[in-house]
Amino acid sequence: MIAEIAISVKGQGLHAITAAVRPVVAGYSQPEGLCTLFIRHTSASLLIQENYDDSARADLENWLNRLVPEHDALYTHTLEGADDMPAHIKSALTATTLSIPFRHGELMLGSWQGIYLWEHRQHACTRQIVVHIQ
Repeated sequence: MIAEIAISVKGQGLHAITAAVRPVVAGYSQPEGLCTLFIRHTSASLLIQENYDDSARADLENWLNRLVPEHDALYTHTLEGADDMPAHIKSALTATTLSIPFRHGELMLGSWQGIYLWEHRQHACTRQIVVHIQ
């Protein structure tokens, strides 16, 4: 089964999407399987991360922004703004797909794990995520 979910974000950062994925998995007819998520963009990524303490996510965002800064003189791909090339690099360093097993309609995430869309651009947009369940 393949489904698509659209996630609207207000800008750069980690955006929780577990709640958007759960109903797709719950609606699958088989008792167990694998849920694969794929983001259809080159300037955002997917991540499983701690969902309890916001400071863990803030630290990740700050660290990656320091590692891949905007306005680097080496960037030649600048047509779409100062955040565009850093967004592509961040996406290349992180993941565009995730695979999560499920049983009895429930994702088998750990107690403190959540699924996040990591938006690397500054502006608001809607991202498309393909959900493949087998």
